[in-house]
Amino acid sequence: MAVPGALRRQPANRGLVSHCTHHHIVVFLLTFFSYSLLHASRKTFSNVKVSISSQWTPSPRNNTAPELQPYELWNSSHLFQNADEATLFLGTLDTIFLFSYAVGLFVSGIVGDRLNLRWVLSFGMCSSALVVFSFGTLTEWLHFYNKWFYCCLWVVNGLLQSTGWPCVVAVMGNWFGKAGRGFVFGLWSACASVGNILGAFLASCVLKYGYEYAFLVTASVQFAGGVVVFFGLLTSPKEVGLPELGADEDEASVEEDANRPLMGNDDVDDDDQNYSIQATDNDNQPKAIGFFQACCLPGVVLYSLAYACLKLVNYSFFFWLPFYLSSNFGWKEAEADQLSIWYDVGGIIGGTIQGLISDVLQKRAPVLAVSLLFAVGSLFGYSRSPNSKPINAVIMAITGFFIGGPSNMISSAISADLGRQDLVKGSSEALATVTGIVDGTGSIGAAVGQYLVSLIQENLGWMWVFYFFILMTSSTILFISPLIVREIRLLLHERHLRMLAE
Repeated sequence: MAVPGALRRQPANRGLVSHCTHHHIVVFLLTFFSYSLLHASRKTFSNVKVSISSQWTPSPRNNTAPELQPYELWNSSHLFQNADEATLFLGTLDTIFLFSYAVGLFVSGIVGDRLNLRWVLSFGMCSSALVVFSFGTLTEWLHFYNKWFYCCLWVVNGLLQSTGWPCVVAVMGNWFGKAGRGFVFGLWSACASVGNILGAFLASCVLKYGYEYAFLVTASVQFAGGVVVFFGLLTSPKEVGLPELGADEDEASVEEDANRPLMGNDDVDDDDQNYSIQATDNDNQPKAIGFFQACCLPGVVLYSLAYACLKLVNYSFFFWLPFYLSSNFGWKEAEADQLSIWYDVGGIIGGTIQGLISDVLQKRAPVLAVSLLFAVGSLFGYSRSPNSKPINAVIMAITGFFIGGPSNMISSAISADLGRQDLVKGSSEALATVTGIVDGTGSIGAAVGQYLVSLIQENLGWMWVFYFFILMTSSTILFISPLIVREIRLLLHERHLRMLAE
């Protein structure tokens, strides 16, 4: 009895390796490090919150200390009366950034499908670097402190940074097809975690000279990266005379059903083609899909809602972990910055391994479900971590594995699957738009979460913050439960057919 094409499991990486050129490696590295630099500048802000809070609040002194004159000169940086007010404002800045970032993602995805991805990405990187420099360095050098000015700068920064993710995912989707997509994108999505590590390392190295130098270093490196991207990034294989993905994937039977389990469109023909977003041939160039059309694609809404809950938890660790370690355990800020790296290490390993497993199973949702169930337990364990740096680092890495891994999968491999499914093949391009919708919805959830974290911590304490994380992680499982059930049924059905075939 012949085995149906959808059930033939062959090595997922064979087609990937046979079609890989040095151009693929350059594109992988350039997109990887471009987004790493964007994330490094974000991480810098979270790593220097204690220093900024100290600068913005009066220093403690006894009643007999003389009043320094003139008062306006010595107290111009004191925007708040105490550290609690400063902490709440820092949480508000995080919320402002993420809301503007979310709005920008919806727009950037649509723009990325219509304009040159290289121009959009390099413009966002260079412009964002200038805003970060103005926010953290220029204001300190000029001794200019104003809450509304900070808020306005962070709104602009969120809009500019939003150009990054849809563009880099779309470029990667142009160069890397369905073969081994879970593994390739799982490894590549470590760019955010590598950026966090880079940002924490750079900030901890220069923090002793003042927090303004942490912003200066990361902004300078990011601006340089934007220049390199502008002159060096190839957005499509067609730019160097290589065949588009559709031509290659028609010949590769190993890839014929790689993304079908995510889409739930089982009646579509087995042969699948992908088209380059940046194709220059007007006769073959697909029309960019509309925003509402992209929202109606199977799986987009469910994964977007799930990612809103999961990104809330992931970004709360991103924004608040160094501050939590410093305030809860009394560790030095530089030590807390370095220790927080272990969360990102766990996320890197988790995204890669879980992406590889999803390639082998050719199913994403069941892998996510198992990881998120373990994430609930790891969050409960981390909330009770003792005042021991080695133990804290181990539990932190485990938590990053089970939370950062699924987050990386949804934002990269699954977004690429959703934007390349059969319903849009040959007629429209949806990759950057779908990526913007998924990541934009996630950023809205993360934006709300950052304000709630600061509010819960101030009124109820850190333990209730972790209970809130557990609730949001459970909600992530709930939103993708229809996909989990359907894909498990498909796995059982395929197993049954194999047994009959044998």
